Amino acid sequence: MSPRILVVDDDHQIVRLLQSYLQQSGFTVLTAYDGEEALHVIRREKPDLVVLDLMLPKRDGLEITRIMRSNEALAAIPILMLTARVEDVDKLIGLELGADDYLTKPFNPPEVVARAKAILRRSSGTIKPPAILQIRGLRLDLERHVATIDDRPLDLTPTEFDVLCVMMQNPDRAFTRGELIEKTVGYGYEGLERTVDSHIKNLRKKIESDPARPEYLETVFGVGYRLREA
Repeated sequence: MSPRILVVDDDHQIVRLLQSYLQQSGFTVLTAYDGEEALHVIRREKPDLVVLDLMLPKRDGLEITRIMRSNEALAAIPILMLTARVEDVDKLIGLELGADDYLTKPFNPPEVVARAKAILRRSSGTIKPPAILQIRGLRLDLERHVATIDDRPLDLTPTEFDVLCVMMQNPDRAFTRGELIEKTVGYGYEGLERTVDSHIKNLRKKIESDPARPEYLETVFGVGYRLREA
């Protein structure tokens, strides 16, 4: 059964364009044109990925992302956010709420397809070896795609899980933002590196007892981040 992607945008032409490209790539495409309709489809169908416009009537993309990430049944569904806004703050807010990636309009449809494939590869677990990683109280079961901290379950997005996986496989190594992007997303471009900061911020909120004084995810000034082994 082909992966199901929900495309949400109030611009019918954009929806038709993305639907055509995604279907040609073998995906099953669901559509919605406003926030209320999108939530109805998400709850009913539980798609494998949501391609979500930021600016929508009735409920915007940020509200939909917030609702999904706070709902246990929907929290693991990846989100690729589309935005016509150019302000970095809008992109960072989306990422901090739990979006896995974003594209700024106008975009190239094949790029959306490539991003969708990359996100689905990561969320399906097909690129993760069967193994368990553990550093102090932090534990990743890569085969079951389960994360815990001191035996407490962690609700991570696919991108957050992958960032943590890369860093736990290389404890005490300082990663640049570009390296983390390449090792998790599989590609990079100018501007994307800044999204790493949002993912690290989210991870600290979920992992650290005091995010302002991290015991696991350290900032390496002038370089990037590392995960402390001890």
